[in-house]
Amino acid sequence: MKIRLTQIISLLLILSSCKSLQRTTSRNNASAAQTTASKKTASKFLNEVAIRPGEKNSNYIVHSSPASGSTKSVNSNSSSFNLEKADWLQVKYAIMTDMPVEQLNNLTLLKQMDHWMGTRYCLGGDDEDCIDCSAFTQTLLHSVYGIDIPRTAKEQFTFATRIEDRDLEEGDLVFFRTGRSITHVGMYVGNYKFIHAATSTGVAITDLNDAYWGRKYAGAGRVMH
Repeated sequence: MKIRLTQIISLLLILSSCKSLQRTTSRNNASAAQTTASKKTASKFLNEVAIRPGEKNSNYIVHSSPASGSTKSVNSNSSSFNLEKADWLQVKYAIMTDMPVEQLNNLTLLKQMDHWMGTRYCLGGDDEDCIDCSAFTQTLLHSVYGIDIPRTAKEQFTFATRIEDRDLEEGDLVFFRTGRSITHVGMYVGNYKFIHAATSTGVAITDLNDAYWGRKYAGAGRVMH
């Protein structure tokens, strides 16, 4: 009987030691995993710039996402894109538009956007001191794509060929109504973002699902054939 009791006590001590060892090992493993994860995060800081498309405000969606197989989707070369060799303007506007850096490959457009960004709005203006919406799209299309379009938003709406929202591409025009007629225009840059000269912000990038502009949206048109 004494032998059995001794054996039982010894077995309990062994089991208790094993459990303590398991807890110690688990804590050590968790600590090691956290250290490794921390090192990985630090070493990949540049590659984790926020460049993925952001979520949309479903309350003001005015068009659907690009269909599968659309030419606007990331091509097969994106996997080999070297972020460290990207132009600083690509990184800057990737963050501002929530777009992948490799999709912002029109440096002429990015330079023009950066040149005009923040320019104040004034009705009838057409230079760096102040500019209105239609003069801005007219200037941007001419300087980037070599395309000449009419002067006013209403004329540009008539001049452009209507396209579906799902077919929007860089360089297309987006139109807005603040009354019965077309009163505002901007140029689409990708990921539901457009650049325009607005009375409140001057030249700026805005989302088509914006609470204000989403309700004023009148459609899109293409002038590049």
